[in-house]
Amino acid sequence: MKTITCSVLLCILYIQAFSTNIILSSKDSTINKFYQIPKTTEKIKTDGLLKESFWKQALKIELPYEVQPGDNIPSPVKTEVFLINTENHLYIGFKAYDPEPEKIRAHFEDRDNAFQDDWVGVILDTYNDERRSFDFICNPYGIQNDAIESTNNFDESWDAIWDSNGQITDEGYEVEMSIPFQSLRFQRSGEAQTWGFDAVRSYPRNVRHHIGTFPRDRNNNCYLCQSLKLEGLKGAKPGKNIELTPTLSLVTKQIRENGTTGDFNWDYKKLEPGFTGKWGITNNIVLGTTLNPDFSQVEADAALNDVNEPFALFFPEKRPFFTEGSDFFDTQLNAIYTRSMREPEWGVKITGKEKSHTIGAYVVKDQITNLIFPGSEGSDSYTLEQKSINSVVRYKKDFGNKYTLGLLYTGREGDDYFNRVYGIDGNLRFTDKDRVSLMIAGSSTQYPEKIVSDFNQPDDKFSDAAIDFAYSHNSKHFDYFLSYENYGKDYRSDQGFVPMVGYKEYVGGADYMWISDKTDNWWSNFILGGNYTYMQNQQNELLRRGFETEFVYIGVLQSEAALTYVYERELYNGEYFNQKGWHFYYGLNPNGNIRCGLNLHLSDRIDYSNTRLGDQFGFTPFTTIKFGKRFSVYYGHTYDQLNIEKENLYKVNISNATLKYQFTKKLFLRTILQYRDYKYNVLLYEDPPEPHVKSLMSQVVLSYKLNPQTVFFLGYSDNYSNSNATKLIQTDRSFFMKIGYAFVL
Repeated sequence: MKTITCSVLLCILYIQAFSTNIILSSKDSTINKFYQIPKTTEKIKTDGLLKESFWKQALKIELPYEVQPGDNIPSPVKTEVFLINTENHLYIGFKAYDPEPEKIRAHFEDRDNAFQDDWVGVILDTYNDERRSFDFICNPYGIQNDAIESTNNFDESWDAIWDSNGQITDEGYEVEMSIPFQSLRFQRSGEAQTWGFDAVRSYPRNVRHHIGTFPRDRNNNCYLCQSLKLEGLKGAKPGKNIELTPTLSLVTKQIRENGTTGDFNWDYKKLEPGFTGKWGITNNIVLGTTLNPDFSQVEADAALNDVNEPFALFFPEKRPFFTEGSDFFDTQLNAIYTRSMREPEWGVKITGKEKSHTIGAYVVKDQITNLIFPGSEGSDSYTLEQKSINSVVRYKKDFGNKYTLGLLYTGREGDDYFNRVYGIDGNLRFTDKDRVSLMIAGSSTQYPEKIVSDFNQPDDKFSDAAIDFAYSHNSKHFDYFLSYENYGKDYRSDQGFVPMVGYKEYVGGADYMWISDKTDNWWSNFILGGNYTYMQNQQNELLRRGFETEFVYIGVLQSEAALTYVYERELYNGEYFNQKGWHFYYGLNPNGNIRCGLNLHLSDRIDYSNTRLGDQFGFTPFTTIKFGKRFSVYYGHTYDQLNIEKENLYKVNISNATLKYQFTKKLFLRTILQYRDYKYNVLLYEDPPEPHVKSLMSQVVLSYKLNPQTVFFLGYSDNYSNSNATKLIQTDRSFFMKIGYAFVL
């Protein structure tokens, strides 16, 4: 069953800010306003103040509507956006007026980390297909946030090279953006173009007011088809549209001779050059390549709770070669999960859109092969010490402005191993409120003999299929949905993230939203919802059935709360278990410098190691505190325990802490600490683990980013662990450095 956690709820609120339930558009239900963008030959310096004379020639549009939480009511503050272009750049200026400028929330941050501040931004549907947009957002100091939104994906890992600046004034703040056409993808045409457009402002005070250029029809589940239209941009050119980024990485690592005892010995010393390049073959088709890529993880993944978890855990992608154009590869069946490729040697990728045709393809050679062996009650994993060629081809065709059909191929080839997946999918928007999406895929797989014997996998070549169907109805107050999934037991998607197969699942649910008609009310939204799930294995034997109901509050101090009750009956290892539980989440911003919250759960939980039912209790508090404009501290803790007949089986404590000082917009020093403490009652285990396991990871990074590709990183990291419940001992330590410079031609 799915419950709302902190990160999920924040994502929902962010999407609500734009009302971007982006589905296929329906122009016959919307009347769009059209505006002409003027052109200039003057050079523009983005100093953050709109004092140059050419801004008087620019197109000016006001943002008169508060669209969240207010329902298309007059904006509480005045905002103006200005647009003008040259042959190679789109220039955007904002004047964000504020009656109390001393209350503006603004901090110096790394890019993509300023969403808790005041901010302004533009949404550019450059293909005017009402399916995909480029989002460019700045806080009052010009700190950049950018993302790509598409029908099924919000990709904030996408990073473009552009310039921005901002300054706080006596009247509010002003922001200037300079976006090279080279950083965008748009229609290949020498004639005037039409782009979908919106400008947005986020104004956080007692509540976070979201302000836009047009009223949002909450009974229309297509945001971009309601947008304004920009006309002009004739002769817009991306220049040579070439970006070349050589890198140089130095990594040294020492490890203790016998784990937690003995002297440190050199494990390796590596000085490796790398290269990544992009060439815009046309305005809308991009070829990317990388040789000996440096995919070093500059920011460590957050430590997750992996105790008593039968299925593999998911980690987000952060590596630039894979995040570029990732929305082109999005699929309903999670058929593409690039984190499964761990040590690529080289890669080639092409992405783009030509009229109604969208294409994405890549080939990557990986030095090792990571595998997940899924099942209906759990999954295993293994790493094959052999190289593999990973290839993907993704094609989509738009039919009018309502329907999209797609094709998919993924392949992974090794010496005595292969996995291939073929799929077809569709996204069909029948009305302003109703959408159907469907994907059907088949796989063909062959594992080496060792894998077959060690992990009880099918012998010789085997194949199977998967189906994912979803219907949704979305309106201003009332939503409901139906979905169906069917994964054959021999379906494999080794380039995707599919940890569970061999099941059929039916889900239906609905929710109702109350919207306050007063912006100064103690509440903005109430949501009451629920769903029912029925899951079988391929022999029609019940795997799980249950329901959940949830009540959500959104209100003052930018607070959100969710209370969920869950009941389910689950089959595991031949036995059925009835489980019920309560889950609670609360988060708020008491002021512009603090964000805090708590996840809490109290429920029944299967002990998957020993096949019995226990009582689970856990909580996850978190907080981010900003001291002044440049220093911030994040701390999150996870506590989880499971009791069997009032005796404790295990206790888990995981702490994640990040301290960061931002010297300038481009330079920061960051420290990450991750601590784990697992305690097990070995007397209650059939196959007991170590009674007490502790570990500590630390990482210190000095980072300078001229832009997302021109970077300098200098860092140190180490790991500590315990041996036989003794104190923590340093087991390894490493130093790393990376230099990358983007030549933009």
